[in-house]
Amino acid sequence: MRRAVADYSMISDGDRICVGVSGGKDSMTLLKAMSVYRRFSPERFELQAVCVDTGLGADFSPLEEYARELDVPLLIKRTEIARIVFDERKEKNPCSLCANLKRGALHNAALETGCRKIALAHHADDLMETFFLGLLYEGRIHTFLPVTHLDRKDVTVIRPFLYVYENEIVYSANRNGIPVIKSGCPADGFTKREEMKELIKRLRTDIDGSEKRIFSAVMEYVNKEMKEGRGSEWTPQD
Repeated sequence: MRRAVADYSMISDGDRICVGVSGGKDSMTLLKAMSVYRRFSPERFELQAVCVDTGLGADFSPLEEYARELDVPLLIKRTEIARIVFDERKEKNPCSLCANLKRGALHNAALETGCRKIALAHHADDLMETFFLGLLYEGRIHTFLPVTHLDRKDVTVIRPFLYVYENEIVYSANRNGIPVIKSGCPADGFTKREEMKELIKRLRTDIDGSEKRIFSAVMEYVNKEMKEGRGSEWTPQD
């Protein structure tokens, strides 16, 4: 994480950074990592945790206790996203709409708490899965970038876990006893992203070293986009 932050100048002195926390292993581990990193980071920065409650009845008390232990203020933003997606719109493929609504709620909550920078827990596996989603379902070569500035909101999104693989996050969460809140989403585990996860898993098994080579190839694209100053927001869709 420290290398990614340095490589892409993700953090500056005086930043107040909103960490988007869902309660899942990725974002809970990111919150822990960021809280530790601020102790020795060459840049001085503040943290604010924000959780968007979609209205699925999740118990966020473990997150509240966890944030207190890490000495990070927490805002739980209550929304009716689940009702809109599942009850009103009755979406057959709900993930895209849900992701857009959650993203908007997170950006607004970040601004409410005085944050102009948002840290998300998208990791190396997410990068590759998003690349394959764009390639196979949209017919374009695209994925998210390490740092993205959102002109409309005037906030910057950073992804400090860019170089971290999902299995490393699982190991770290287990080793450090990081609490995880199970997702109550009825679509969880049945998404196109899950298909891409299985695809990469098969490639990893069938072709030795393929995962590292795929990541390296996607990063070539990412660095080219960054060099050319491309920064339009395009976050992972489930």
